[in-house]
Amino acid sequence: MTLPNDFTARLAAQLAAVPEGRVVSYGQLSELAGRPRHARHVGQWLKHLPEASGLPWQRVVASDGTIPERGEGRADWQRMLLEEEGVPFKRDGRVDMTLARWIPEG
Repeated sequence: MTLPNDFTARLAAQLAAVPEGRVVSYGQLSELAGRPRHARHVGQWLKHLPEASGLPWQRVVASDGTIPERGEGRADWQRMLLEEEGVPFKRDGRVDMTLARWIPEG
């Protein structure tokens, strides 16, 4: 899937701005990048994001706080990374979006 370069640049900039210990949803990230309702595109972009990008991919979760299974062990790895950052989880295993969702200023 090829996305317009300006959209991918805005996605990267917005994702880089998400602070440690906070998360955004796929839909929220697409909206912050100027393309509301393009959550699936965000997912595809993240799927092909090179590990060497340095972007905090682990800070993107589903809007209900679930961590999608993207391959064997990936959800466990993402949860471990988020826990190391201090992201709060509910008893059912979902990220507590009330406490952890990043709301940019302005």
